[in-house]
Amino acid sequence: MRKFIYGLSAAAILAASPALAQDAEPAQGEASLSPETPEILTLRERAEVEDAWLAERLDTIVPELMRENEIDMWVLVAREYLEDPVVATMLNATSLRARRRTILVFSDPGNGEPVERLTVSRYDLGDFFKSAWTPEEDGHDQWARLADIVAERDPQKIALNISPVSAFADGLTASQYSDLTEALDPEYRDRIVSGFDLAIGWLETRIPAEMDYYDDIVRVAHSIIGEAFSTKVITPGETTTDDVVWWTRQKISDLGLDAWFHNSVHIFREGEEEELMGDAVIEKGDLLWIDFGIVYMGLNTDTQHLAYVLKDGETDAPEGLKAGLRASNGVQDALTSSFKTGRSGNEILAIAREKAIEAGLEPSIYSHPIGFHGHGAGPSIGFWDNQGPTDKGEYRLRPNTAFSIELYAKKAVPEWDGQEITFRTEEDAFFDGEKVTYIDGRQTRLHLIGDPAE
Repeated sequence: MRKFIYGLSAAAILAASPALAQDAEPAQGEASLSPETPEILTLRERAEVEDAWLAERLDTIVPELMRENEIDMWVLVAREYLEDPVVATMLNATSLRARRRTILVFSDPGNGEPVERLTVSRYDLGDFFKSAWTPEEDGHDQWARLADIVAERDPQKIALNISPVSAFADGLTASQYSDLTEALDPEYRDRIVSGFDLAIGWLETRIPAEMDYYDDIVRVAHSIIGEAFSTKVITPGETTTDDVVWWTRQKISDLGLDAWFHNSVHIFREGEEEELMGDAVIEKGDLLWIDFGIVYMGLNTDTQHLAYVLKDGETDAPEGLKAGLRASNGVQDALTSSFKTGRSGNEILAIAREKAIEAGLEPSIYSHPIGFHGHGAGPSIGFWDNQGPTDKGEYRLRPNTAFSIELYAKKAVPEWDGQEITFRTEEDAFFDGEKVTYIDGRQTRLHLIGDPAE
């Protein structure tokens, strides 16, 4: 909910060349690598905020997507303990999950009238979906009632969440598809289309009200990393990487939040060809890497930071390690300056790699959307094991979407006899249709463990 101004404007970042970004102080750096943790809302407070978001999203995003894709009915089906990933994000705070079978229907009557929102259920879903089924009056066959609703509205296109491309748009199971289509009159079966664009568009789009809070959410993640990469948690010669991993997991739980994956901490050590992890003990002179994510208020974070453990007598990291982080910042600039509405993830990847390589960098880019899910809906921009085009990279970039800018620059460290290190970084950012802005800044300097300023 804070509005920060970092060294340079976002527009200046996009105008700058990646080559300059290696030498100049990178823009949008975090104001502090050890920020205070923002106040965590109670569950009741979160419910109030999240339900307000849901109301706005249903009123704005769904009608826009349906009309853009010329869909006049969207039917979503979820079963208890077998949630459609889209339905799971459309239920209010007290509904929580599908019950027995939850059927949601969006129907656009046209002529600019509001999109009708129904649930083929006995009860309303909060103030968001009105019940359209009273078994005592309509009969006890839920599918038959859905078929009546369809026939009454006579839609020309009926979107269902079926897609071989993305799990996010493939939430309708085979048995439910069979039962649904069997209940429909034959003429309506022929009008079924994939709801891919609706499902992905719904999940990937962020509204301003969400973004007003997203910086606090990412700030929480940054604050936990800042504490983990300090002498409060790490004692060189004693603490293992697993100790740090489990400290972060416990910290997340103590704050009343969730982790969406098991966090990782690795060691890059001078003279060691492989990264160290698990029960490896952290020593002075090590470069540490963390991959860390939380879930708070229904939104995810995904962050990778680097830290250096100071040796006795040191006040800063070796220049070669700092240069490696700057190189990674340069790859970030090459990527974010390549974002353009309508470009596919594959196109963005190719353009960004060309920029970075021309700037003398050795990049690997594997960035992804983020929001309701950690690896979210939308265009993938490379994979760590594939720097070429992919099916998931064919989707095109849309405005008002959030991304985890995940990548690395490989660079030799002179102070470590030319040992090559992959300087892996990841920061969450927002694309407004014109520019990319880091949600809570990005790491532009190494965490220093043992720094007297801690």
